Amino acid sequence: MYILNSKIKDQLSFWLISMFCFISIMIIVGGLTRLTDSGLSITEWQLFSGFLPPMNENDWVIYFNLYKEIPEFKLQNFNMSINEFKVIFWWEWAHRFLGRLIGIGFLIPLIYFSFKINFSYLLNYYFIFFLICTQGFIGWYMVRSGLVDRVDVSHFRLSIHLLIAFLILSLIFWNYLIIKKKNQIANKINPFIPFTFLILVFIQIAIGAFVSGMDAGKIYNSWPFMGTTYFPNDNNFIDIFKLSAFNDPSLVQFLHRNLAYIIGLFYLLILFKIYKNKMHELYFSVNLLGCFIILQIFLGILTILYGAQIFIASMHQISSIFLVSSCIYFFYLNTKFN
Repeated sequence: MYILNSKIKDQLSFWLISMFCFISIMIIVGGLTRLTDSGLSITEWQLFSGFLPPMNENDWVIYFNLYKEIPEFKLQNFNMSINEFKVIFWWEWAHRFLGRLIGIGFLIPLIYFSFKINFSYLLNYYFIFFLICTQGFIGWYMVRSGLVDRVDVSHFRLSIHLLIAFLILSLIFWNYLIIKKKNQIANKINPFIPFTFLILVFIQIAIGAFVSGMDAGKIYNSWPFMGTTYFPNDNNFIDIFKLSAFNDPSLVQFLHRNLAYIIGLFYLLILFKIYKNKMHELYFSVNLLGCFIILQIFLGILTILYGAQIFIASMHQISSIFLVSSCIYFFYLNTKFN
């Protein structure tokens, strides 16, 4: 992006990296909200009134009584006290509160820059803001799926919610790189290769959301085998090619494991190509990408071995933020943007 005013350029980059950090925190809190089974604690969509938490004991009783009406309480948490309810409530409230802050934190600077910069430069930023607004509605669409006939939200809607979050994060980081990082590398690989790699990582994130949404990380807590066999013995191999596989916890875990191996092998091919052709300017970015892949796979194995224990599972999700960011950086360096 060509901006004459260096002051505006610095302001834009600071705003973008700040939003990147806020959305990263949002993803982390969202993951913990899921891991603590807190996502259904607020059963109403309160765009404005929900900005403030309960202010007195009567407010808490109202929220708790609303929670008592949904299947999660009736079938799973029927012995929960109001103090236990407050714990899960604060996670969901913090998640929604951060969402509101991100919306305001993006909109106000966007209005400011709209008066400072040619509107055509800001079209992609308006698209990001549209995604942020959409994300709020998708979040409520996800929550609604767990209020009537089930004790958890739909893992498909959870996956969409997480993918949009990572898409927003990626677009913000991409625009930050355009402003701050001059792309003057002469010897590059075909951008289709890092783009394909990025798509595989996004597919892996989607399947990871399936694993989380169905608590599939709490079964087959062994590695490299699933129990005593490589393929889960509670299924037939042909089942992996059916759409119903995405509703089966053991098959979803199998897909998640094996896509990680495919991503790892794909990375080794990219690494070999870069070092074979002595693309020195790409060494740092490809090595950085490799470090986060190794970390992500290692944390994924630990998550399985420890039955999706909250701390390790959260670290696994946090490392995915670094992995996606390094993918975006590597992809950017191999494009023709200047």
